[in-house]
Amino acid sequence: MFPEYRELISKLKTSDRHFSHLFDKHNDLDAKILRMEDHKESATPEQIEILKKEKLLLKDQIYAVLKKASAS
Repeated sequence: MFPEYRELISKLKTSDRHFSHLFDKHNDLDAKILRMEDHKESATPEQIEILKKEKLLLKDQIYAVLKKASAS
């Protein structure tokens, strides 16, 4: 995710608790969605879709933090 911000992501994961929380939650959701899609965890297509939308919202929030941090 966002390879152009790889260094900034590493920095923010250790220095910004809010960013770290968003990043970890995004990764947790991604793993959960993959388990559901692989039928290792039960879910309806609607439940998976809701989680995908939540993950996308987190990604947008992560990107906003990255843009703000890179501008300063």
